[in-house]
Amino acid sequence: QVQLVESGGGLVQAGGSLRLSCAASGSISSINAMRWYRQAPGKQRELVASITRGGSTNYADPVKGRFTISRDNAKNTVYLQMNSLKPEDTAVYYCNADVLGSSWLNYWGQGTQVTVSS
Repeated sequence: QVQLVESGGGLVQAGGSLRLSCAASGSISSINAMRWYRQAPGKQRELVASITRGGSTNYADPVKGRFTISRDNAKNTVYLQMNSLKPEDTAVYYCNADVLGSSWLNYWGQGTQVTVSS
């Protein structure tokens, strides 16, 4: 019943910026942590950033100082502002959230491609 819909991916040159969005919809009572993961071809999926409902954030070392995660609780939406992009940031980016509907469950978005050219 719950879906996470992502947008904002695309092609950008090194040094450029993108903003990803992920909106949760469906039978939602509350959302706790929201996260962004990424997965490059042939590599493991890795956690990029997380944010609690109260706004506490954590970042993976490779993106610290460049990426900012934020959320709008009224819109059930999480964002990832990506600045100073590098070719190694190229990956499929996935939204993830802990959602209370009839029970607490973890959901994934479909993924959105981010490609950074050099």
